[in-house]
Amino acid sequence: MKVRIIGSGTSTGVPQIGCTCAVCTSANPKDNRLRASAIVETDDARILIDCGPDFREQVLHLPYERIDGVLITHEHYDHVGGLDDLRPFCRFGSVPIYAEEYVAKALRLRMPYCFVDHRYPGVPDIPLQEIEPGQRFSINQTGVLPLRVMHGRLPILGYRIGKLGYITDMLTMPEESFEQLAGIDVLIMNALRIVPHPTHQSLEEALAVARRIQAKKTYFIHMSHDMGLHAEIERELPDDIHLAYDGLEIYL
Repeated sequence: MKVRIIGSGTSTGVPQIGCTCAVCTSANPKDNRLRASAIVETDDARILIDCGPDFREQVLHLPYERIDGVLITHEHYDHVGGLDDLRPFCRFGSVPIYAEEYVAKALRLRMPYCFVDHRYPGVPDIPLQEIEPGQRFSINQTGVLPLRVMHGRLPILGYRIGKLGYITDMLTMPEESFEQLAGIDVLIMNALRIVPHPTHQSLEEALAVARRIQAKKTYFIHMSHDMGLHAEIERELPDDIHLAYDGLEIYL
């Protein structure tokens, strides 16, 4: 399995518009963070996790290949704003979108032209498949387990695919989800900034969760400019925990 991080940033991206802080003006490309998203490639499936407003930019320089499914964590714009840009990939066939019921309902309201019975030509062929936390399903022969995490008070989804765990926008996690992540090799998880936030994990909170899950490697995503410079924070982290960056490839 290979995971490519195509976006490691939070909802504003980095650099943030109008900001002149050291991170937003950094010459290090690892400090440039598009909105959080990843592509997972297994033996028989190519899976996109979230499809935010930077999706077109994120995939322009990548090989043009089929996407077998899109896993949606939640309905916020920075995670679904690029769904219409899946249109070119529909030349390979339908691109199913997997989301829980309330998210699917929001997408039908936001993009009704994609989900009506009589669609006009040229719209993306992205049928919605409703899923529930704890109920396994497959994309081709690749098993996927959605699991519950809490984005403040909003229930959203993380995912386990084989030995990979992917979580974004989390503040807390129920005990059952910790159990569902037992034995993973790689954990990709959000860490927004240094100081606490009401709906996202801080760096310290993310480190505590990583220590509890005990994946062989952990990579932090969904970072704002307030996380600090990549090179400086990376030096302070344990050997098995890293800041992710756009373009990072992780092999399992």
